[in-house]
Amino acid sequence: MCYRSLLALGFFVFVTGCATMTPEERRAMDEQECRDFGFKPGTDAFAGCLQRIELDRRAARRAQMAEMDHWGQPMVIYRPIIVKDR
Repeated sequence: MCYRSLLALGFFVFVTGCATMTPEERRAMDEQECRDFGFKPGTDAFAGCLQRIELDRRAARRAQMAEMDHWGQPMVIYRPIIVKDR
């Protein structure tokens, strides 16, 4: 296996290993966080709070992916060509 394949496999294992919370559990935790901030369920402010939490989570995920994305970097490959005189 090449280095990139191992890196991708490692990242996949890392991400799936961190997914111990179900979407329902995550939503309940987010709702509790918004209630802790003082927002009332069913209001526009509560919905905005939930939206900001999700947007922050997505931004963090994108930043993590950008740190691990080494595939987009240019690669220099040097292969000498040997020319023999006849």
